[in-house]
Amino acid sequence: MDCWVDGQPADALSLKDRGLAYGDGLFETIAVRGGQPLLLDRHLIRLADGCSRLAIAADIELIRAELQSYAAAMGEGVLKLILTRGDGLRGYAPDPSAQGRRILQGNPPAAYPAAHGEQGIRLFPCATRLSVQSLLAGLKHLNRLEQVLARAEWQDSEHAEGLMLDQAGRVIEGVFSNLFLVRDGVLVTADLKRCGVAGVMRAEILFQAESLAIPVQITDISLDQLQWADEVFVCNSVYGIWPVRACAALHWPVGPLTRKLQTIARTLLDA
Repeated sequence: MDCWVDGQPADALSLKDRGLAYGDGLFETIAVRGGQPLLLDRHLIRLADGCSRLAIAADIELIRAELQSYAAAMGEGVLKLILTRGDGLRGYAPDPSAQGRRILQGNPPAAYPAAHGEQGIRLFPCATRLSVQSLLAGLKHLNRLEQVLARAEWQDSEHAEGLMLDQAGRVIEGVFSNLFLVRDGVLVTADLKRCGVAGVMRAEILFQAESLAIPVQITDISLDQLQWADEVFVCNSVYGIWPVRACAALHWPVGPLTRKLQTIARTLLDA
């Protein structure tokens, strides 16, 4: 599909765009099934929060309408929304009157091996550490160089995802996913107040766990805690849930709570 810029088909972008110059913006990656953008409300809630925190002007209902129209034309695939602060002059200072620029890109459906979900995956222990910055923590902002460096650490097919820690050695997330562990029936995920991306599927899993009365802890996670986990899995809004069976010398079984939540996630991603 053609890209859209501010609601119109386009194949070019202004060289003055602050997203290009500074990574000044946000993005959402949305699965599309049967012409429907999935988990749309959650994506827009996160986007609105990011716009508020970065003071980027955006009409969320207009964005909703454009996403629905674009998804209907796509049919199936992965839709990427990039929202930048728009054009700017030289220098970091943002223009308070600038209007956000909306960029929509359509991609084919993600082609991950079925074995990732069925048998589980191996994580690569990334040396690249996430920087601590509470002002940006949780946001899906355009500054993704840490993830680029982390993903470049492995090229083999043995590892489907990477494990990322912060500067203090706390377990935070995957390169393109959030991470959960299960210990004694309690679902545990990292506190993202310092760094990391507050994923849409992560939010949905926490909601589903509460609905099912599954105990949840959002807390700092050490490598020792990861070592003693009963189950580990990663998630995002495109593939749902992948069990994690190994990371370096650590190994875990694919457990019952992972399978239960995986079934729910699969249902959510079927239009």
